[in-house]
Order: sequence, then structure tokens, then C-alpha cells
Amino acid sequence: MSTSSPEAVKKLLENMQTDLRSLSMECKKKFPPVKEAAESGIVKIKTIAARNTDILATLKENSSEVVQPFLMGCGTKEPKITQLCLAAIQRLMSHEVVSEAAAGNIINMLWQLMENGLEELKLLQTVLVLLTTNTVVHDEVLSKAIVLCFRLHFTKDNITNNTAAATVRQVVTVVFERMVAEDERFKDIVEQPPPVQGNTNRRSVSTLRPSAKDAYMLFQDLCQLVNADAPYWLVGMTEMTRTFGLELLESVLNDFPGVFLQHQEFSFLLKERVCPLVIKLFSPNIKFRQGNSSAASPAPVEKPYFPICMRLLRVVSVLIKHFYSLLVTECEIFLSLLVKFLDGEKPQWLRAVAVESVHRLCVQPHLLRSFCLSYDMKQHSTKVFRDIVNALGSFIQSLFIVLNTGNPAATNASTGGSGSGAQGAAQVGLGAGGQGGSLTTQAAFEYRGTWIPLMTVSVQGSAKATYLEMLDKVEPPSIPEGYAMSVAFSALLDLVRGITSMIERELAKEEEEAAVRREANPDQNTQPEPGAYLVWEEMVSACWCGLLAALSLLLDASTDETATESILKAELTVASLCGRLGLVTPRDAFITAICKASLPPHYALTVLSSNTANLNNKAYSIQGQSVQIISSSSESHQQVVAVGQPLSLQPQGTVVLTAKNIQCMRALLNLAHCHGAVLGTSWQLVLATLQHLVWILGLKPGVGGALKPGRAVEGPSTVLTTAVMTDLPVISSILSRLFESSQYLDDVSLHHLINALCSLSLEAVEMAYGTNKEPSLFAVAKLLETGLVNMDRIEILWRPLTGHLLEKVCQHPNARMREWGAEAVTALIKAGLAYKHNPPLAQNQRLQLLLLNPLKELSNVLHADIRQKQLESVLQILQSQGDSLGPGWPLVLGVIGAIRNDQGESLIRTAFQCLQLVVTDFLPTMPCTCLEIVLDVAGSYGLQNQELNISLTSIGLLWNISDYFFQRGEAITQELEREEAALQKQAQDKGEPLNRPFHPAPPFDCLWLCLYAKLGQLCVDPRPAVRKSAGQTMFSTIAAHGTLLQQPTWHIVVWKVLFHLLDCVRKSSTTADKEKIESGGGNILIHHSRDTAEKQWAETWVLTLAGVARIFNTRRYLLQQLGDFFKAWEVLLDHIQSAALSKNSEVSLAALKSFQEILQIATPVKDSAMPTDALAAMGVHPVLIDPLSASGPGRPLLRSNSMLERLTRYNDAELQAPPPGEESALEDAALWWSAWNTWYRTGTDSTRPPSGGTGTDRPFFIPSQPYLTALVQIFPALYQHIKTDFSMEDLRKLGVILHGGVSIPISSDASPFILPSYTEAVLTSLQEAVLTALDVLQKAICVGPENLQVMYPAIFEQLLLFVEFSCKPPQYGKMETKHVANAKYNQIQLFAPAEWVALNYVPFAERSLEVVVDLYHKTACHKAVINQKVLQNIIKTLRMPLGLRYACPSESTWKLAVSSLLKVLSTGLPVARQHASSGRFDTMWPELANAFEDFLFTKSTPPDNVSIQEFQKNEAIDVEVVQLISTEILPFAIFIPKDFVGQMMAMLNKGSIHSQSSSFTEAEIDVRMREEFSKVCFETLLQFSFSNKVSTPQEGYISRMALSVLLKRSQDVLRRYVDDERLSGRCPLPSGQRMKLDCQLFRQQVTEIIFVLKAISTLMDSLKKTQPENVDGTTWAQVIALYPTLVECITCSSSEVSSALKEAMGPFKDFMQPPLSRVQNGES
Repeated sequence: MSTSSPEAVKKLLENMQTDLRSLSMECKKKFPPVKEAAESGIVKIKTIAARNTDILATLKENSSEVVQPFLMGCGTKEPKITQLCLAAIQRLMSHEVVSEAAAGNIINMLWQLMENGLEELKLLQTVLVLLTTNTVVHDEVLSKAIVLCFRLHFTKDNITNNTAAATVRQVVTVVFERMVAEDERFKDIVEQPPPVQGNTNRRSVSTLRPSAKDAYMLFQDLCQLVNADAPYWLVGMTEMTRTFGLELLESVLNDFPGVFLQHQEFSFLLKERVCPLVIKLFSPNIKFRQGNSSAASPAPVEKPYFPICMRLLRVVSVLIKHFYSLLVTECEIFLSLLVKFLDGEKPQWLRAVAVESVHRLCVQPHLLRSFCLSYDMKQHSTKVFRDIVNALGSFIQSLFIVLNTGNPAATNASTGGSGSGAQGAAQVGLGAGGQGGSLTTQAAFEYRGTWIPLMTVSVQGSAKATYLEMLDKVEPPSIPEGYAMSVAFSALLDLVRGITSMIERELAKEEEEAAVRREANPDQNTQPEPGAYLVWEEMVSACWCGLLAALSLLLDASTDETATESILKAELTVASLCGRLGLVTPRDAFITAICKASLPPHYALTVLSSNTANLNNKAYSIQGQSVQIISSSSESHQQVVAVGQPLSLQPQGTVVLTAKNIQCMRALLNLAHCHGAVLGTSWQLVLATLQHLVWILGLKPGVGGALKPGRAVEGPSTVLTTAVMTDLPVISSILSRLFESSQYLDDVSLHHLINALCSLSLEAVEMAYGTNKEPSLFAVAKLLETGLVNMDRIEILWRPLTGHLLEKVCQHPNARMREWGAEAVTALIKAGLAYKHNPPLAQNQRLQLLLLNPLKELSNVLHADIRQKQLESVLQILQSQGDSLGPGWPLVLGVIGAIRNDQGESLIRTAFQCLQLVVTDFLPTMPCTCLEIVLDVAGSYGLQNQELNISLTSIGLLWNISDYFFQRGEAITQELEREEAALQKQAQDKGEPLNRPFHPAPPFDCLWLCLYAKLGQLCVDPRPAVRKSAGQTMFSTIAAHGTLLQQPTWHIVVWKVLFHLLDCVRKSSTTADKEKIESGGGNILIHHSRDTAEKQWAETWVLTLAGVARIFNTRRYLLQQLGDFFKAWEVLLDHIQSAALSKNSEVSLAALKSFQEILQIATPVKDSAMPTDALAAMGVHPVLIDPLSASGPGRPLLRSNSMLERLTRYNDAELQAPPPGEESALEDAALWWSAWNTWYRTGTDSTRPPSGGTGTDRPFFIPSQPYLTALVQIFPALYQHIKTDFSMEDLRKLGVILHGGVSIPISSDASPFILPSYTEAVLTSLQEAVLTALDVLQKAICVGPENLQVMYPAIFEQLLLFVEFSCKPPQYGKMETKHVANAKYNQIQLFAPAEWVALNYVPFAERSLEVVVDLYHKTACHKAVINQKVLQNIIKTLRMPLGLRYACPSESTWKLAVSSLLKVLSTGLPVARQHASSGRFDTMWPELANAFEDFLFTKSTPPDNVSIQEFQKNEAIDVEVVQLISTEILPFAIFIPKDFVGQMMAMLNKGSIHSQSSSFTEAEIDVRMREEFSKVCFETLLQFSFSNKVSTPQEGYISRMALSVLLKRSQDVLRRYVDDERLSGRCPLPSGQRMKLDCQLFRQQVTEIIFVLKAISTLMDSLKKTQPENVDGTTWAQVIALYPTLVECITCSSSEVSSALKEAMGPFKDFMQPPLSRVQNGES
């Protein structure tokens, strides 16, 4: 309820009346005047109430009268009355109805009461009410009231004193509040205050308004009083204390700073009065030195007085806080003093309050900033701000040091203090026991045995002092141990927190404004205010050393996790701020401190030590005391959580990590994570430390570079407690997050990070040299991690990142280090390619090449594990990004192709997998310009010699590639031609020729040529399997796809590819090693035909030559258009010849096959219906045609139309023979004659016998039968082409070769396979071929023109030579050959391997003979045959087997010879008779006679085992011959020379007598006598003896000759028998053996005589039958002359002879009575 409301007024009036009545009642008896006054007062009040509306105003006007009764009441000095009056007066005051005059009266009355010492508390109350309820009291009245209160403060009563003190405080406040209110009222009225004169009169305050004047006077007097001077205004003061005065000053200054700042008069007071006063009062504290009060100076020094000192510090705090701007110089002094009070030599309490004061400053960052601006940044000024911080630092240091040295200050402490000290000592003991960490629950600092507990002194950010508030204490209090430290610690933290947050706020604001400015005008380069930055930098520069010294020490000494956290946070904050301000040294220093704290004590880490060394050179001197950056204490009583190995070159035992180390590590991680952008070069420090910690904790990098706790134990020395084990995953994830957050760093910071990691990695690399210990992979792993998260701007860090990894890490000898380097590089490349860049890689070729380049660089590393990694990555890249590599293909292919033979098998295998993938899946997606590289790479895999299967497979790949070229020919051609045009233009612009292999050829053809060149290289690989495969592939490719080549390209194919290959192969084959190869690696056995390098090369030569020949065969017409076909043909023939003459039978034989192939060039097929036919016609193998149409999966099908066009285009050129013009015919003839010459040279060289004998050491080469066969078989084909001009000379050459070839023996190894067994009369294939060749010739002659027929005799001559072989095998040079054993017994004997076996020539000779007979039959009448005496030659040749007869190697020979002779004669004799006159046959007859003679009366005896049937057959043959003589010769005797006829007769005579073989059994004797033969001879003789009609004398001559021969022969035989018989009768009996022999001879003779007797009887019969006139007289005489001899035979003992004799003698009875006619004849 308001005091002016009607109800309140009504109540007031009632209360006043009540009070007056009470007063009247009390004073009724004792004090009547008072009673009257009271009663009149009642009337007065009633009157006022009745008459006035504004009762309160009227009351106030009349207040002097209204108050009067109460004042009088107080004057009675009666306690009860006084109390009543004072209460009433207070009621009036509270309703503000007291006038100024009344107030004066009241004060005077109160003063009297005070002087009388009455109602002191009520007085104070009344004064207070009076002054607070209204403003009527001014000037002297006011001063009197104030003095009254002061006076009451100094009474004997404690309660009164305290109440008075409170009242004084309130009153002082009221005075200043009034002034403030007054100022508020007048603030809008601007008035010029007169300038303040040099204020000589201290009381000249005319310029001030009333309330201000009161305040001014009051404050001035307070100063006077504190200074112990008389007051000017507060008259009547009797007593005053400094402490109270200082408190009042402080409260005014603190509560009403505005007054002093707005009014110059007051400012003046501050400067002139307050500051000097404070400085004066401080003097005892400054001068005082603890412990040397009298020693230093003779004059006694006033001791510091705690209450004053403490209050002074409070005043100073207020002055500095509020009036710093007015009192710059004074504050400098105050602050310097404050710093001095922190000295170790000052009393403990003084240091405590001083540190509390400093704390108060520390929570005011803006104030500190002002200090910095006003002092530290001014020249010639004390560096106040720096000194404050350093003083704090020194103070903290001194606490550790002073306590430790047992300074008196410690002993000065009260018992409580020493108690806590004792407790501290006990705890130190515990700590030293190692359990301190877990038992000491109280937070504390501990350093080198000094233990200082840590108390909670104030809330963060506010300075709540303890000792500065002890206003009631007179004696200095005892300071608990650790209090000063705790305050200093808080001060330090608040200082850091305040400054950093202030600067950071300002920085942020500055940056925002800058950004706005930039947006407004982007062109202008807006620089921030330099002033602001300068202040910030100066503040940091000034304070960082002191802060670092103190914080490092505290961090080292801290045993409490929370305290440690706070210290670390402070260090972090400063480091980050320094980073933001670009202050490198302080930033690095703080970071170093955190780093050192993270590591075990005395841990040798170069980066940190060098940094500390720089700092240690700076010792900061603060008024003679130096602040050293104290090194870590080693006796850290911390809980050990991990034991590990240090990361160093030499193993140094183990190091321990404490919980605090881990805490610091987390702080470090936090720093890097949150403030990475400002770390700059100090990344180096941070990362180096983290690396070492990670190492000690045994974290190892995993996939993607993230660190994971390693295996349970990396070394035997790594021990982790469970506490740290649970921490590890957290630490590792923070570590990962730290590097992940690098994506938010700007480019410069990122570069700093990368550089730091690189140099860290370099150190690790250096350290890992020469040891096989596990290296530190931290840096490499983190480089990888950083690269992976910064893919979006990978370009800026790619080069330094990959450059370092490639040069330093991947090449490292330590395998683990290398492996990680490669892991990092490859992971980055893969990630880079997989990342969705903007623009995409496909449109950013430069970036793609940049990303792929390191992959290529890895190829320069020689370590296999790195290459393995590289190749695995290539495989993955192909699988994931193969389709989009585009311009990156050359690089990728370069990597795949960078293989060397010294690399291991597995590497090559992996690389090859990549190549296979490329060829199977990616040929269509890559630029066509890369196809050549693919060929090159595939070729290089063929050439590598580590893994044969890969070489072979790569040849398969080349085939697949050629297939691809074939299918995509058009597309590839177009793209290549576009590219070619571009290159051509570039080359022209540069004025250089275009440089590419096979240049003039079109680019697509060049691709083929590259393929052929690659295959060509593979065809001469050292490994036979590779050569074989490559050769087959090459020729198949040329066969299948050669049609795509343009005609001029074929020229290159022939000369540069095919012939070049042939040259190489020939050279290699001829120089190949003949040493035997034992096995083909592993357990593979090598066949004997391939067990030397020479034999293996032979196979290659064979394949190559065959391939080239096939191409010449199938592509002849195409090649013939090239212009130098003849030259090429010659070269090819030269190759064939040199191969054919090779000493290797396989090569030579194959060469001949190739020769055959090029001779049998097929006649061209006319327009084919289907492309397949066309291809087949071109010699493409059907198997090769198939894949063209059946394309592989995912392949576009062959575009048949274009393919067909191309084929037909080439086919027309190739398959249709050129028109048969003169030129082409001539050219063809030249080709064939060239081939003939080659054949002749080959044949001559290969069949020429060795010159020396076999005895010489020089080995000689004898061609094999298949070879010779092939050689001879070529002739018929060749002859077809050259027959028109084949001459006699050529025939002669041919003959030499045929003869030579047939004469060559075979090695005994081969004989079982080549020699036919003797039972079968089979020809060897060579012999067949020889006869075929002659057959071809003779047939050609037969149908050929006349002039060819002169060759017949030559052919006969050749054949007859062969016929002779039957009895006289040919000799090969002077070689000794073994002949196979007796033919009749069919045994084949094998000889020692080196021996040579002559062939069984019998079947061959016999076949030749049959040919001769046949041919003679056809050609007997030819002039040439007659002229060249062919018949004579035939007979001459046959004479040998005929003569040998049973002695012939084969029985069939002489039989054939006889039958052939008979056939030839049956043809030839008529011709001979016909031409008898010409004399051409004269020489033939004697030959023939001899032949008959030799045959019929052979010198050889039949073998013993001839059966009777055989003998009879043979005899039949003899009979046939005799019959021939009797039918073909003797009847034509007139045309035949007489000598010859004579010879015939003699021969018949000889035959008719008979000659039997000597070895007959009795049973056979009749047969064996050749009775039939004799009989026929005899009959023939008789036939010609008694021919009925004698047409010519010559015939008679023949018969006479025949008879006389016959009779003479009979006479001889009979006589010899009679003689023998006579002799044998006389002989004594011989021995058994002798007897047997004689018996045999006798049997023979008996047989003969029987035969003669039978002949005689036959003769007699014949003579009887013959016309008598035909028988000559001499004949009769001879017949009769036989008789006596016959008579003599009668005595013989043999019964057979007797019976024959009887038959013979019987006919003689006709001679007993010779007929008359005969007598007459005889007589005449």
C-alpha cells in the first residue's frame, strides 16, 4: 500500500495522534512542558486534517511544529519516552513529511543523544531512515549525521560498533546514490562545466550540484582520514581506523565508478588523493623482506600489517578494474607492486592475498588486453602483462622449490598448516610406493618429492577470494598448504581461458566482417585491421613463455586427472590460438610440451628435443628471478598402464606409459583433430609423437591405413593393462577420425599435413635400413588414410604423396616397409580411379594419367613383392574400371608388359592373368592405337623364359588378337587412319618425317606386320615348344587373315618376315649344340629324336620351311604380282636346298616335302560359291576358318559383307590364273628350271659318295632312304613343268642321281624297317620311286615328238645298270657294306650300329628287268634302239645272272633272266634277222652264244637241298631254251653267222650227251641226269641232222655237223667206261671212305653210259626212219665204228648197263646185211 494513499494518510494521522497522546500521558507528571506541547500537537494535526485536501504537503510545511513535541520528548533523556519519540519521528520520516529545517533539528537532537550515549542503536536507525527516505538533508547537516554514525562506530559496545559500521557503509552509499540520481535528472540539460583550474583550493567545488558536492566532500574526507589527516567536512570526528576507511573507499570506488569517470573533480580526487595514498600505504609491504628484518638495514622497517595490506590490495583491484583508463601510470605502479608481492621472500599470507588479487585480474581479459596495449606495446614501458604472467609462473615454480628447501615461510605456518604438510608427506610416501595413483584420492601436484594438494578455490571464470575477504581478521591467517598453488593454478587457467576466448571471438568477428567486405567488393583486397592483430599477437607473445613454463611444470606435477585435463586444455587452447595468429614458435612450443607429456619421461625424440633446446635458451627474468622451463621430473607417481618398446634404432629395453601419458595423447589427438588447420609445420611434432605412442602401444595399420591394436604381443616386452586395452579402440578410432577430418582442412594445411607425414615416413625409412625389425608404418598408413579421404582434391597432393611412397618406401630393403608402401600406393590409385570425380575421369584425361602414373612407376622397383602388389592392383583395376581406362591404357599395358626374366614365376603369372583379361575382355574398349602395345606385351610374355606355359598361352593370345583384328578390321582401319592423319599433320608441322615401324604400309597393315614380327621373334625362341607354337600360329594367321593385307604389304611379309625368319632359323639350326639334353626339366623324359638342341632346332626349321613353302604355294599368284617374285622364288629354293642338304635327316626330308609342295601348285579354283570355299582354296585350314564365324561370347559377329568383299577382291587377284601370255609362260619356265637346278644340285650333293674310305676318322653323312625316296619322287612333278626342254644332258644328270641314290646303303639301325625280308620280293620305296621316275620319262618319250626318242637307249642303259645289281650290288664310294646273309636261307642279320647294310637289290633289279623287257617289246624297232645295239646290251647284261645261275644271290633272278631273255629274243631276233645285212647286230651273236653256253652249262652246282620237283622245273627251263634255239635260230641259219650256228651245234651236242649233278641219291639218279634235256638236245641235233628236205647246202651242213658231233661224243663215253671197268676189277678193296667215294663216281659213270647207250639206240631208230640219201657216208662209218666198243661193254657188271646195252645193240642187226643201195652208195 502506497504511503500517499488516503487510507495510509488516514492511518498516519491516527498513529500520530496516538503517539502524541501516549507522549502526553508519559510526561504528565514529570515533564509538563512536553505534555502541553503534545496536546497542542494533537490539535494542530486535527486542524490540518480538517482544513486541507493535500494533508501530507501541509504536514511537511508544518513539520517543524509537528516534530517539536517529539524532540522535546527526546530531550528528557528518559529511555521509554526517547524510544517512543524516535519511533514517531521515524514514522514521519518514512512518510516523507519532514522539512529541511525539521531534519536539522532532528539531527541536532540525535547528536545530543549520541553524546549522552543514549539509545545508540535507535539513533543509527533513525539516521538511516532519515537519509534513505528523502533527500532533504544536505551539507553540514548531512556531514553531522555521518559523523554521528562514525562516532557511534567507536563506542565500547561491540553490537553498536558493528551496527554503526553497517550504517556508515549504507549512508556513504546513499550519498553517492543521491548523486547518481541527481546526474540522472540533469543528464538531458547540457551545460558547459567551467574548466577545472589548477585546483589550489581543495574545497572549491562550486561547479558541483548539491548532491555531488556532498559526495565529493565525503570522499575527500575519507581520503584525509585514511591518510591520518584532519577532515575538511566531517567536522567532529574523534576517531577513525585505516582499515574501515579503506573499506569505505573500496566500496565507493567499486559501487560508483561512473561518478569518478564522469566528473573531472572526482577523477582529480582519484589521481591526486587516492593513488598517492595507496602507494604510501604499500611501502612497508614493499620494503619488507622475510627473514632479514634487521640484517639488511639499520633502521627498523615497519612490518606489513595484514588488514591494511589486504584492504589495499582490494582497493587496487577496484582501481585497476574500473579506473584503469584514468590511471594508466598509477596502475603500472600498482601492477608492478602486485607482481613484487608474489616474491618468495614475502610472507605467505601476503603472497596468498597477492595471488588472489592477480586472479581477480586474470578473469578480466579485456583489462589484460588494455594492459598489453598501454604498457607492453609501448616503447620504454614496463612489460606489465608479461610480468604478471611470468610472475604467476615463477610463483608456481617457487612453491615447489621453496617448500622443498625448507624455507622459514613453511615453519611460520600455523599448526593446521604443518598438519596438512605432514599429511602431504605421508601421501608422498605412498606415491613413491607406486600405489599413490590409486590411493591418493585428493587432487594434488607432486614434483620431485614436493607434494602440494589442490583445493577447489573458485568457480571457473570467477575469482572468489578467501583471504581478501577476511575483513574481520587482524592477525595474518595461517594459509593451508596448497591454497596459494590452487589459486595460482585457477588464475593461470582463467587467464588462458579469458584471453583465448576473447581473441577468438574478436578474430571470428573480424573474419566475418572481412567476408562481408569481400562480398561487397570482391576486387578489393581487403586487409583486416592491423591494430587488432598486433594487440592479439603482442598478448600471446608476451604471455606464452610464462604460461608454458608454468603449465608444463604443473602438467608434469599433476596427479589428478581433472587437473591434468584442465592444463592440457589450456595448452591446447593457446597452441590453437597461436596457430590462428600465425605465431609459429609459441605454437610449436606448446605442442612440444603436450607431445613430451604424452611420451614416457626422458624419451629420446629428436624433433621434440631440438625444439626444447631452442626454448631453453630463453630464460625469462622477472625482477632478478629467472623463470626456467623446467624439464620433466622422472619420478612421476602415476599409474602405469602400458609397457612397450621405444621406436628407436638400437633396442633400448622397454618404456612405460602412464595413464597421464595416455590422457596427454588424447589431448594431442584432440588438438590435431580440432585445430589441424592451424598446426602448419607443427604437424611434424604432433605426428612424430603419435607415431611413437602408437608404436609403444603396439597399434598396427590395417586395411585403408586405420590403426588397430596389433596381435596380443608384438614383442615380448609389450604389456598392456586392461585399462588401456579398452582405451585402444577409442584411440585408434580417434586417430582415424583425425585423418578423416583432413578433408576439411584447406589446401595449405593439407600440404603441411602431407609434408609432415612424408618427413616422418622418411625418418621411419632411415631407421628401418639395415634391420629386419618391424618398421614403424604409422606415417605410411596415415598418408594412405589422408589420401583416401581427400580424393575430391587428390590432384593437389598426389605428386608429393605418391612421389614419396614410390621413391622412399616402395624401394626399401625392409619387406614390411615396402609392402606397406606398395599397399598405400595401390590403394590410393584404386580409390582414385573408383572415385566419382567431377568432371568424371573419362573427361579428365590429365587426372586419369596422373592417377595411373605411379602404377607405372612401380615397375621400376626391383622387389618382387612390390611388383606382385602392383600387378594384383592392375588386375583389380581391370576388373573394376577396365571399361573406362581410355587414354590410361598405354600406362596399364606398360605395367603389364614390364616383366623381366629375372622376376619370379609367380609375378609373371599374375601379370599374365592381367594380359589375358585385357585380351579376352577389353580389346574393343581400348583405343586402337593401343593394340600395337598389346601385341608388344603379349609378345614379351612369349619371350619370357620363366614359365613355358605362359609363353605358349601368350602365343594363343596373339592368335586371339589376330582374330579380333580380322573381325573388327574395318573399324580398326578407320580409327587408325584418323589417328595416322593427325600424327602426319603433327609431323609435318614439326618438319619431321613420321616415325613408326613399317612406315609406308597402311596403319592397319602395320598392325599385322607388328603381329608377324612378334611371332617371328617367338619362332626363334630358345625353347622348342615356343618355337613350334609360334610357328604354327604365325603361318595359320597368315593363311587365315593374310587376305586382309594390301598387296605392297605382302612384299614386307615375304622379305622382312618370312625370309628373315628363315635366315634366323637356318643360322640357329646350323650352329645348334649337339650335346645330349638329359631331361626336359622336372621328370619329363625327352624322346631320342629331340634330345639335342640341334634336333629341336631341326623341328623348327622344318616347320618354318614348310610354312613358307605353303604360303608360296597358296598365294603364288598374289606374290607373282609383286614384281620380284623370281628373286623370292630363288631365295626360297636356296633355303630348300640348304635344308635338303642339311645333315639332319628330319630337316632334309621336310625340305624335300616343301619342295614337292611348291611344285604341286594347284590349279586355281574358279569363282567359289562360298567364302569358306574361297578360304579353303586359299589354303586356309578348315579349323582356322571356323572361329571366324563362330565368334566368342560378347564379340560382335563378323560383318560378312565387308569380309566377303575383301576376300573376293583378293581372291580375284590371287586365285584366277593370269592370262597365258608369252611373258608369263616364259616366267613360269624360268621358275621351273630354277627349281630343276635346285633339285639337281640337291640330288648331286646328297648322292655323291664320300671321297675317302670309311677308315678315315672324318664322319661322313649318308642320306636316309625316305630322304632319297622323297628326292626322287619330286622329279615326276618337276618333270611335268620342264619336259618340253628336257635334254639328253639333263637325262644324263638324272641318271647319275638315280644311280647314286639307289647305291646308297642303309644304316644297320634302320635295316629291319626298310629291308624287305628275302621271302617277299618287295621293292623299297626309293627303288619304286626310281622306276617311277624312269617310267614317267619313257611315257613322255613315247607320246613326245620324234626327237625325244633318241633318249630310249639312255633309259635302257640306266635300267640295265640296275639289272646288274641283282648279281653285283653297287658300291657306294669306297664304303664297306655288309651284305645280308645267304638269301636262300632268309636270315637277316643286324650289325653293330655304325655299320652300313647294302640293300637287297634283287627285287629292284628284277623289276628293272621286267621294265626292260616291256620297254624293249615296245621299242625294239625304233631306229635309236637298233642303232645303239640295245639288244646286244640286254643280252650282255643278262649273261651275268644266266652264267651264275645257281650262284645268283636269288634263285628268282636267273629264272627271270631266262624268261626275259626268251621274251626279248622272241621280239628282237626277227628284228635282228631283218637288219642282218646292216651289220648292226653282228656283235650281238657271239654275246648270245656265250649267254646260252653260260646258262645251259653253268659252272655253279645246284644246292644240295633241291627237291626232285625243283630239279625237274629247272630242267624244263633248259628245255625251253633249247626249244627257242630250235625254233627261232636254227631254222633261220641262212641269216645267221656260221660261227654262231656252229657254236649252237656244239652246244646241243654237249647237252645231248648229258651232264648230271654230282649229288644224287640212287632213287633220283634217273631224273638227275637231265635226261629230258639231253633228249631234247639230241632230238634237236637229230632234227637238224636228218631234215627230210635239204633246201640249201647250208642246212645239210648243219645236220652233218650235228651228227658227227653226236657220234664222236658217244664213242668217247663208251671207251672211257670200258677202260674204267677194266681197271676197277683189278683194284684191292678200298677203305670205307674211299669206297663210298668210288661208288659215287661209279654210279655217275653208270648213269652216263646208260644215257649214251639210250642215245645210240635212239640214233639207230632215227637212222632207220631217215631217207638213206640224207645220211652221209662218214656218218655210217662212225656208227659202225661204235659196234666194237659196244661189244667190249658186254663184260660190265651193272645190270642196268647190260639191259641198256641189249637195247642199243639190238638195232645193229640191220647192219649185218647192208642193203644193196647202201653198198652202192658206199662204193660210189
